[in-house]
Amino acid sequence: MARILYGKEFAAKIKEEAGRAAAELKIKGIQPRLAVIIVGSDPASEVYVRNKRKACEELGILSDHIALPAETTRAELLACIDALNADRDVHGILVQLPLPAQIAAHEEEVLSRIDPRKDVDGFHPVNVGHLTIGVPGLRPCTPAGCIRMLDYAGIPIEGAHAVIIGRSNIVGKPMAHLLLERNATVTVCHSRTKNLAQVTREADILVAAVGRPHFVTADMVKAGATVIDVGINRVAPKKLVGDVDFDAVAEVAGAITPVPGGVGLLTVAMLMENVVQAARMQMEAGGER
Repeated sequence: MARILYGKEFAAKIKEEAGRAAAELKIKGIQPRLAVIIVGSDPASEVYVRNKRKACEELGILSDHIALPAETTRAELLACIDALNADRDVHGILVQLPLPAQIAAHEEEVLSRIDPRKDVDGFHPVNVGHLTIGVPGLRPCTPAGCIRMLDYAGIPIEGAHAVIIGRSNIVGKPMAHLLLERNATVTVCHSRTKNLAQVTREADILVAAVGRPHFVTADMVKAGATVIDVGINRVAPKKLVGDVDFDAVAEVAGAITPVPGGVGLLTVAMLMENVVQAARMQMEAGGER
């Protein structure tokens, strides 16, 4: 039976470090502050925002919740972001996705409008470019949290063959870059990959981020591999499952993350770290514009 990598344990360590760093900044007169913008009333988004606010309170990070009506226009949302960019007391800005239909088509423009120094999601093209060429900066929270979990769990990355299923800008691509940065050999699979199971069976570290319930089955996993399940799929009103057939794969894998209770907790913890890191970087830059 595989070792179960519970996110709560590793998220607590990440938040402990972030809390300590936030306290050090406060001594220097800087209190990290996160502004979260939510447009409309998507129930899942509201849950995520509450979790982020709670994490901020735990760590002494100030949190602003900016709720805009569902009929907000693109121009109004961009103006809100501009105001936060100009506010020197705000160190991190996050626009909660998904956006309402009238703005959704402009999602890339909206995310790119955030000052890259305040882009605590790590999605701005500047931060994506920094990640690609290995320049330190703000990293996407979910893949960064997965790397931190592997480190805390003592699972070697250097020299390992890591296989990622999924090539999204949010998880798959940044995960590949972070693993390459740590000297793993990385294969990225997607919907056009031939002989997928044959490829995944070669993985020492298998990351599932495809968005399909129980997509990864036991016959796709090498004995003893570490399986990271990033998928969150609602299969019933109150039931969430991952991209991995957990019960079957746990019999084969060496270590595995559960859903729920796995990677999702790491994402919020890494967001807190990014807010603190953004505050520190802005302080060191002297608030220059």
